[in-house]
Amino acid sequence: MTDAPLPDAPRTAVRTGADALAESLIAAGVGTVFGVPGDTGVAFYDALYWRTDRLRHVLARDERHAVAMADAYGRVTGRPGVVEVSSGGGTTYAVGGMGEAFASGVPLVLITSDIHRASRGTGALTEIDQVKLFSAVTKKSYVVEDADDVPRIVADAFHEAVSGHPGPVAIIVPEDVLDEHVEQFAARTPDPRSPIAPDPLRIAEAVELLQGATRPAVIAGSGVHSSEAYAALASVAGKIGAGIATTIHGRGAIEDGHPLSLGLVGNNGGQPGANEVLGEADVALLVGTRANATDTNGFTTPARGACRIIRIDVDPARAAANYPDALQIVGDAKRALEGIDRALKPIGAEQNRIRLARVEAAREDRFDPRTPPGGAGVRDGELIPSDVVELVASLLPEGTPIVADPGTPTPNVANYWPVAAPGRRVIIPRGHGPMGYAIPAAIGLAFSVPGSPIVSVTADGSFAMSCGELETAARFELPVLFIQFTNHSFGWIKMLQHLYYEGRYFGVDPGTIDPVPIAEASGMRGVRVHSLAELERVVREFAADPAPTYVDVIVPHMIEHTPPVPAWVKAIDGDSTRPIY
Repeated sequence: MTDAPLPDAPRTAVRTGADALAESLIAAGVGTVFGVPGDTGVAFYDALYWRTDRLRHVLARDERHAVAMADAYGRVTGRPGVVEVSSGGGTTYAVGGMGEAFASGVPLVLITSDIHRASRGTGALTEIDQVKLFSAVTKKSYVVEDADDVPRIVADAFHEAVSGHPGPVAIIVPEDVLDEHVEQFAARTPDPRSPIAPDPLRIAEAVELLQGATRPAVIAGSGVHSSEAYAALASVAGKIGAGIATTIHGRGAIEDGHPLSLGLVGNNGGQPGANEVLGEADVALLVGTRANATDTNGFTTPARGACRIIRIDVDPARAAANYPDALQIVGDAKRALEGIDRALKPIGAEQNRIRLARVEAAREDRFDPRTPPGGAGVRDGELIPSDVVELVASLLPEGTPIVADPGTPTPNVANYWPVAAPGRRVIIPRGHGPMGYAIPAAIGLAFSVPGSPIVSVTADGSFAMSCGELETAARFELPVLFIQFTNHSFGWIKMLQHLYYEGRYFGVDPGTIDPVPIAEASGMRGVRVHSLAELERVVREFAADPAPTYVDVIVPHMIEHTPPVPAWVKAIDGDSTRPIY
């Protein structure tokens, strides 16, 4: 990684609102800011100029991608990722990324400059009501009207981003406030996250339900990561022999080799055995998950009305959603699980043996990517996504972080990238599923896990949306291996048209863009592979010297090689009912 050279004479005195903002970020523990400059934020960039020894600025090529970088940083570290944009186009471009962070519960702080206060209501260039703009995609927005308020507002914003259900917040600073003289400055450290304690009566009810269950099962979501509830989750499930399935966001809540691990559940990558266990459960414990239609295979895993549901979530609205008859435990996942664990008694040895055997059988009941439904299997010399993911994983260090785009990458990375230990190392944006996320997010990952190689799995549709950030990865010499699945279409949407609209393909076949020369022009190695042997050679070279590398892999279309999507398997078998998300 390379940083900008230090100025000859650092100016550390806090003179302006911009200085106060930079120093307040440092006081909050921030070391990296992702962003794109604009007219109204030049004063802040001048403040950054004098502090490059303490604040690294990562210049992105697009505000959308700067947010994705901060998003990935926040997911892996658990600390707010920080992104800076300017008024007008900068803020409107940032909204999509903020929406993903909001829906996925990612701690993030957006700093945006705004027009001069005297220009409000004049129709000034870049004027927009930023509070209204961000209202649907932030937990809270703060408008700084006085430079002396900067330390307090920054501290409050960072606390808000990690409190309760994590999420993005916005700090809006008018241009003239950035230039305003600061009378007195005292840095403030944000208050630490305060875990919400669950209701002990609800804990007791949950224990009674779990103790009496005959077919218990667990779904773990992102809330397990946010509260680091890994040990408590495994202990609770272990006492009653309950299999643990995860959502895509929950991937890594339990390691693959754990005897209670079921793998993925739901309709995007969900495995047959995991879906069956959850579908037949009489008591299901859902921890830190939205439990939406995708996560629960249309609310059948677990089944509404046929299963007693226990919901643990820090957000009361989420705890009450989708399964209204559930026992709702509002609180921190780790605290709630630890409370259950203290009161829960282990089942008998023979009963435990029977339940473990059922989990093991379910874990082995997996979708076979080499003989997908409705397809001809794998042709000689053909590269399929699952083989690519597994090969790359086998050649890189255990625990290497990976990020995947929507579409072809999602079910393949979620299923076939191994998890050897609990932790958040598989990053897939399932809040809104924004295409073009994986390339910039890999940059955020590289700064959040310095020294580790990073894998980014994208596809040709997403590549065209974010390829400008390849230059950013090359500029900082980041150890990222980019893998592109190329099927010359917007594959997921084309598959929907194939299955549910009698193959009337429309608007899904853009022209071809060759990523290899674009990667090379961006300053990194670009290569196209035609076999697993060629891919192995490239990955080994990357592992020996982790320099930014882009690998294009031609893969069959989903129409020819169906990924593990249960609704699509049913459609191939004749059920043309399109799933509701």
